[in-house]
Amino acid sequence: MRAFFPVLVLCVLLVLLPHAGPLFHAWLPELSHPVYWRTSFAELTLAHAALVAAATLIAVVVGLLLGILATRPAGRSLLPTVRAVAVIGQTFPPVAVLAIAVPLLGFGAAPTLLALTLYGVLPVLGQTVAGIDQVPSSALHAADGMGYGRWRRLWEVELPLAAGPIMAGIRLSAIVSVGTATIGSAVGAATLGAPIVEGLVGNNTAYVVQGALLVGALALSVDGLLGVVERRIRRHA
Repeated sequence: MRAFFPVLVLCVLLVLLPHAGPLFHAWLPELSHPVYWRTSFAELTLAHAALVAAATLIAVVVGLLLGILATRPAGRSLLPTVRAVAVIGQTFPPVAVLAIAVPLLGFGAAPTLLALTLYGVLPVLGQTVAGIDQVPSSALHAADGMGYGRWRRLWEVELPLAAGPIMAGIRLSAIVSVGTATIGSAVGAATLGAPIVEGLVGNNTAYVVQGALLVGALALSVDGLLGVVERRIRRHA
């Protein structure tokens, strides 16, 4: 229930916020439009979640592939380079990534997707490497003794035993993406950052609060749902 409670809170907010004009007007009577109205909160939430899901999926694929490559005997020498590139990507502020990407990809979801993917790869990569490196050598020797080839051992032994740490990396990647995606509204992406950006520009505190509440509820919902998946994987690993 603790995992699904944030989802319930998010649903309640989506239902109540569009009708919360009197409450926000009582708090900030000087505002002529106390509730964000340009796009529905439900539409922004779905677009935000879809963008995060796409970025997380790409980051998981890239991070897993790089992590597996870096833990193979032939790819061990690439591990420092892979980590360095991933860390360098994390040092760039999201706004800087967007500023570079917009001239190449245009306004909208594309530059935001690129920024989220760059920021999401490192947690998955790091946890994949850590998880595979922590697989007990006895399990590897047992697989070799049973005649497993390298890829079968990876698929049936290493990845299942490393699934817990990998899921932790995926969970972190998704949570970071939920928060970072809000800046995408600055370059035309439809996200829950829209009311926050417009509120900051127009000095409308109500818009900022509404966007922040929904982003926080969505982040907690994603964390809770992925936490359930992670615990089940760890239980069966």
